[in-house]
Amino acid sequence: LLGKAIQYNLNQWEKLTVYLQNGQINIDNNRAERAIKPFVIGRKNWLFANTGNGAKSSAILYSIIETAKANGLIPYDYLVTLFEELPKRQANESLDDLLPWNV
Repeated sequence: LLGKAIQYNLNQWEKLTVYLQNGQINIDNNRAERAIKPFVIGRKNWLFANTGNGAKSSAILYSIIETAKANGLIPYDYLVTLFEELPKRQANESLDDLLPWNV
């Protein structure tokens, strides 16, 4: 088993050394896995979305919430801001200032 582990490591050596060559590369994907964990746990519940539009709406809402979290915002407060500001906007007005990374 030790030999298999060493051989696997040697076969992956090029990929392993990329991390050492660029300090901006994360060594793992734990942050991404933590972000999707609630969806993995609840996915059976969402199998029974009544309509395609309902499933699409849920996906949009979850994307907004997770993007807000990823940008250090409190999702509830961000949604309140969106629901207050969006009705005030004209159809052709830019929404760039409402994007989570600009709030």
